[in-house]
Amino acid sequence: MDPIQEAIAEIESREPGDEFSYQAIAKKYGVPRTTLMRRHKGKNEAYGVRKLSLHPEHEAELVRYIKTLTERRLPPTRTMVQQFASELAGKPVSKTWVSRFLRRHPNHLISRSGKAMAKERTKADSGAK
Repeated sequence: MDPIQEAIAEIESREPGDEFSYQAIAKKYGVPRTTLMRRHKGKNEAYGVRKLSLHPEHEAELVRYIKTLTERRLPPTRTMVQQFASELAGKPVSKTWVSRFLRRHPNHLISRSGKAMAKERTKADSGAK
């Protein structure tokens, strides 16, 4: 059995109202005190996942959506990505979140700024000129 599960079993085997120390039980089983407390109180979701603006599954969905738009030759701007993420998160995300998001997915999302055409090429491209 997992040491955390054993520690939780010991806590739950006590009578209601009995005093106990998470620190002492965590030390006895060699598990982190905070992890033991969160698991005992029923917060099974990973600690870091709760802190994220978007759940990793939502981020994956956003990456797929951006790829689809890019394949259609409509790459979204940073503002558009920020709005999409805010919709998925249900709360506003910051501009710096978009930068961090792009850095987290460098293999999937390639952002390049286009170069301006030379004046001569622009003239040559237009039949009327």
